[in-house]
Parts: sequence; structure tokens; C-alpha cells
Amino acid sequence: MTAPISRGHNPLRDPADRRLNRIAGPSALVIFGVTGDLSRKKLMPAVYDLANRGLLPPGFALVGFARRDWEDQDFAHVVYEAVKEHARTEFREETWQQLLQGIRFVQGTFDDPESFQRLRSTVEKLDIERGTMGNHAYYLSIPPKDFPLVARQLRDSGLVGENSDDESRWRRVVIEKPFGDDLESARELNRALEVAFPADAIFRIDHYLGKETVQNILALRFANELYEPIWNRNHIDHVQITMAEDIGVGGRAGYYDGIGAARDVIQNHLLQLLALTAMEEPISQSAEHLRSEKEKVLEAVRLPDDLAHAAARGQYAGGWQGGEKVNAFLEEEGMNPHSSTETYAALKLEIANRRWSGVPFYLRTGKRLGRRVTEIAVVFKRAPQQMFGRTSELGQNALVIRVQPNEGVTIRFGSKVPGAGSQVRDVTMDFGYGHAFTEASPEAYERLILDVLLGDPPLFPRHEEVELSWKILDPIEKYWAALGTPPEQYAPGSWGPASADALLARDGRVWRRP
Repeated sequence: MTAPISRGHNPLRDPADRRLNRIAGPSALVIFGVTGDLSRKKLMPAVYDLANRGLLPPGFALVGFARRDWEDQDFAHVVYEAVKEHARTEFREETWQQLLQGIRFVQGTFDDPESFQRLRSTVEKLDIERGTMGNHAYYLSIPPKDFPLVARQLRDSGLVGENSDDESRWRRVVIEKPFGDDLESARELNRALEVAFPADAIFRIDHYLGKETVQNILALRFANELYEPIWNRNHIDHVQITMAEDIGVGGRAGYYDGIGAARDVIQNHLLQLLALTAMEEPISQSAEHLRSEKEKVLEAVRLPDDLAHAAARGQYAGGWQGGEKVNAFLEEEGMNPHSSTETYAALKLEIANRRWSGVPFYLRTGKRLGRRVTEIAVVFKRAPQQMFGRTSELGQNALVIRVQPNEGVTIRFGSKVPGAGSQVRDVTMDFGYGHAFTEASPEAYERLILDVLLGDPPLFPRHEEVELSWKILDPIEKYWAALGTPPEQYAPGSWGPASADALLARDGRVWRRP
């Protein structure tokens, strides 16, 4: 029998034990779209890193499917180069040689049934040669328009079927966002996938949910008595959720035009962060209970009646950023010069339940902003200034969860300035993952790919969550489309258009400077 990939780790035979110990069982991962950036920079390195950490079993195989005229060794070289350049863990020849034994490539196109028959023959041989036992995960790293065709081909070629009650055999599919571009298309996509896969075998990846800091939101709230008693409308003034990028659309102009910042980021990433921040404590960490609480929050989200005062959008202009001259969005290569697609979007949302009544949630995302950062800022109500008077420089207490780039949590509170008098000034207390833990946080795709192989779905939104998110965003998109006016321009390196500042100013608030 082949030795485990990494010494000191032995695959466990019982599936429940494997989940507990986070070691995948015998399985094959088939990647469609292996020539793309996502596969090269994220997926293949993540597979190697899982193997290097002893989390993949001896019976594991990696299969690539693409149009290229490659042999197995050609694809293996592509994987090797991707691993050497992008893997997070140290390269070990022993790990690579073990992984190499299970690498296969199938040349084909999505519209060719014979290609899928070759794929079936390949995975069936791996079931025997590598002991993958009929457990196959299909990762669709391809344009969403191709999902229905590939799903039908997988079904018609006999590559999928009903999951057995016995966990010794399963078939799963993994898809990347966007999960549709509105509510109706999201429903159509789900119907197309369920032609081949049952609902519990469809894994929708939102890589943000694989980040350690995002998962820590639940621990921060529910494992500590310090925060949960004040996590409500009695103490919290408002919440700001920000995902900012300091780059433009670059070579993604063709993809980005017609999608925009709201569909690309708010509908998935930011509404998921909102749900985790605002949800009630689930009964357990099971997928059923966690998803149920997130869905309750999303169902309670309300848009203000006046959408003109509840949303802002913009496009980055040309100019100088970081000492470099950059193009305007409309000047990017391949971009429609008359595009009305936004590169910045901000929304004000409310949650109609007892915990959050009257507490606005402000969401914003954009490109060519001041810096790359994702954070959740929970801003508390002001303390009465009876003792310390107007000489103090007191703001509002805030708890800031940094998702990227420097993962951690910051608390802002008032402290007395040393010396005579009683002046109080805001200070911060900071926790960083890199300083507090010797273990490096796994890359998000490592965690998510492992969860797919384990059949552990809590971090994957099910179609009800996706549809609820579109129900929130669709009215905004329709409102913007009906305006017939172009988005407001904003300077590169700034923090967005003036209309976004006005959105908060109307409520007597300002955006945080991350």
C-alpha cells in the first residue's frame, strides 16, 4: 500500500473520524478550466499545500480538463510550475512525487460528448489505480454561462449520479461566483445544476468565507461574554463593512463591464459578512443551523424607501495614484467608452428585527481606492460627556474586524491623556493573527477545497442565501438602470465619489478611514 503523503499523518477509515481530524478520504478532484489564473494561482497550489500538510490521503488524484493538446506529463509540469511559484508551504520533493502519481489530463471541449467519455474512462481507472473509490469532485473554474452545458454532459456521460447513503461514494460540483446576475438568472442556474446534482452536492464557493478572520467572527461574538451582551441596538450606533481595492479592472475589462461593483462584491462577499455580523447564535456549527440563521438575517434586510438616498455609485477617473499615472475606467483596454458600469458602490441597509431595529448597515466597495483593505467596523454609541467635557477628543468606541490584509481585530476606546487634567483621547488596542499565533493561517482555498472533499458545507452558501441576496440587490440595480445617467466620477486613490460621503452625512455620520 502507498505510504501517506506526509509523515505523521495517517488517513482515517471512518468518515466521522476523518471530519473530526480534517483529513480527506480517497477522492479525485477534476478541475475544468485548468489553464486559467484561478487554477494556476489558487487551486493547484492549494491542493499541493493540503498534501504537504498531510490532509490529503494516499488515494488522491488531480485531473485537469481543457482544450489544450497535452499529455499527462505536460499538465504535471503546469501544476509543478504553479506550485513552485504560488504554494504557501515549503516545497518537498516527497510530497510532490506522491501527488504526481495521481495527476492526469483529459483533452476536450464542453460541447463534445466523447471528451466526457474520455474523462469517465480516466476517473474510473483512477478509482482502481489510486483507490479513489468513485468519490469525485468537479470544480467548474469556467465562465458561468458554461455551467449548464457541463452539468448536462456530466450527467449524460454517467459521471454523476445520486449520492449513496453510504458515504463511501459521492459526486460533488463546485462553482465560483457570480451565481447569476439577478434573481431570475440565479434560479435558472440552480435549476441547471440540479439536473445533474442534488442540492446538497452543489458547493458554491465564496472564498471570503474561507478566510480565518471571517470564521473568527462567530468565535469573537459567541465564544466571548464580553461582546454579545452589547451586540445590539441598545449600544451599537451603526456598522460599516468595507472592501476596497487599490487597483483597477486591468485585464478584466471585458468581464467587468455590465457586472459592476455591486454584483461583483456586495451581492456575495459583503452580504455574507453582514449576515455573519448580524445573525443570532446558531444551535450548533452544523451547516443546517448556521445557514438557517444567516438566511433569517438576509430575509430581514430592508432597503430605505428613498433609494436615491440609500445608494451611491461611481467610476474611477484617470489621474495619478501612488506616483503612477493610471487610466480612467472608460479608458481601460477593451472597455466600452460609454459604459455605465460602476466601479464603486455603497448601500445603506436596515435589518427589521428586534436586535438591529434602527441600526443602519453601510456597505461599500470599489476599485482604485486609497488602499487595499476589507474590514467590518462596529461603531458604538457615544458616551454622555458629563465628566470630561468639551476639552476631550473622544469619538465613538469601535470594534474593527480586519479581514485583509493584516488579519486581526482592533478596539478603539477612550483613555486619559497622561499629565495634569482629565483630558480623554481615543486610543486603539490591536490583535493580529501573525503576532498571537505561531501557526500560519491556511489560504482560503485550502480550507474550502478540503471542506468539499470532506463534504462539510457550512462555509458554502446554499441557493436560498443566494436568492435572498439578489432580492436585496435587484431593486438597486433596477433603480440605477432606470436613472439613465452615468455614474459619478471619483479620483484614483480617493475613497469614492462625493455622493457616498453624502449618503452618511445625511445621517450625521462619516465613513471610517481604514
